[in-house]
Amino acid sequence: MMLRYFSSVVLLLLVGSAVAEEVDVTTLATKLKAVGPKGAGHREAIAAWRTLSKADVAQLPAILEGMKGAGKLSENWFRAAVESVAQTELKRGGKLPIDGLEGFLGDTSQSPRARRLAYELIAGVDSSAEERLIPGLLNDPSLELRRDAVALAISSAAELEQAGKKETAAEQYQTAFNAARALDQIKITSEKLRSLEQQVNIPVHMGFVTQWHLVGPFDNTNKQGFDVTYPPEKSVDLNDSYKGKKAEVKWVSHVTKDQYGIVDLNVIFDRPKEGDSYKLTDDHKEAIAYAYSEFTASAAADVDLRIGCINANKVWLNGKLLTANQVYHAGMEVDQYLAQGRLKSGKNSILVKVCQNEQEESWAQRWQFQLRVCNHIGTAVLSKDRNANKTAAR
Repeated sequence: MMLRYFSSVVLLLLVGSAVAEEVDVTTLATKLKAVGPKGAGHREAIAAWRTLSKADVAQLPAILEGMKGAGKLSENWFRAAVESVAQTELKRGGKLPIDGLEGFLGDTSQSPRARRLAYELIAGVDSSAEERLIPGLLNDPSLELRRDAVALAISSAAELEQAGKKETAAEQYQTAFNAARALDQIKITSEKLRSLEQQVNIPVHMGFVTQWHLVGPFDNTNKQGFDVTYPPEKSVDLNDSYKGKKAEVKWVSHVTKDQYGIVDLNVIFDRPKEGDSYKLTDDHKEAIAYAYSEFTASAAADVDLRIGCINANKVWLNGKLLTANQVYHAGMEVDQYLAQGRLKSGKNSILVKVCQNEQEESWAQRWQFQLRVCNHIGTAVLSKDRNANKTAAR
């Protein structure tokens, strides 16, 4: 909303008074990208933006290119300048440089936000843009453009399904599922595929770690255990046993069957028989558990370790602490906390610490987490020993 207001103010100031001219985009873009918090570089940015907003329409691709590496604050200035140049030209009866904009859109090395803006400019003057351009963006690195492409594929699949062409519809839903990175679209396509009796492996698609070694409970009285360095934080030997909260504890193996990788520590540490319900005990309150997994990478790579957890938590990759979140019962969702790390080629270790507090309310009894490994746009990164076909979730 603020962005739209900002853009509207810009256009009111400029439309009718701007005279298009060739400007030094590189220098002006540098000044816009120097804008920082608390007004840093603001005065210089205003002057640069005023000049950039009067650029010749042919320079639109160059202005968009200047957005590469810009922060979110700077992106607003660029967007306002681009919209001003485009709308001023259209108001005087001119045309946008469609070929140049489409060429920019096709350059995946450019800023995802800038490429999305280029598409919006094209679509604003060409009603065929969606049909011509969006289907080719299913595997685009821009999450916004990819989302549009997946949405179009889902719509196409729905039409095929309604026409009774279930086999072709399933293929189209599968294409959409494979490309989907947004959770809502993953849920929609997976449900559609299952309704058409197709197998769907969400844990593999999203990169959830499902095989863990677990140990606990350790003491977290008065929440003090969050900062206590229990033995698993020093080193992990799966044959070791430790002094736990009330008794000796040992590592146990666990494979979660939850389609979103949720590990329920209450159930695991009660070790109920098949089909039995668990009963909460004092062992589950003011308690800490550790989860350990080994990840074999085919090559070194920067990755996201994204955790969802309703309890306080810490995550280590190869002994390096990546994130620490001392928050209890504030909700749990996929990708709730994002940590960035680097896998080394070969074996890597992932360690998670999950801390439960003392609350007695029924809603405060959940003790669980989920973790996935993916790249910066959410594409799963899988351990080499992960068999994608072995544990397909239906």
